Amino acid sequence: MLYILMGIAAWLVWKQPASQLRTYGLVWFLIQLGLNFFWSMIFFRWRAIAGALGEISILWLAILATMVMFWEVRPIAGWLMLPYLAWVSFATALNLGIFRLNRNR
Repeated sequence: MLYILMGIAAWLVWKQPASQLRTYGLVWFLIQLGLNFFWSMIFFRWRAIAGALGEISILWLAILATMVMFWEVRPIAGWLMLPYLAWVSFATALNLGIFRLNRNR
């Protein structure tokens, strides 16, 4: 469901008249998608919990930047990104908890 909402948000922004803000928003959208993919690799494949925590923090900021730019282009697009930011906030808290539980290993 999150990816459907994200896709709709990106589509709504993409359908707007060309502007620098629209371009920046779509570029940040692609950046955060890449960060999302790499977090999964870092955390699950490489099991680098500390690295994943740092990366997901950057991902959170990238999602926030995307939301702000999407909001400026088309407010509903910014709102559609909110559940994703909430989910990544939860995932960040889980990553932090796992880091704390395993920091002495």
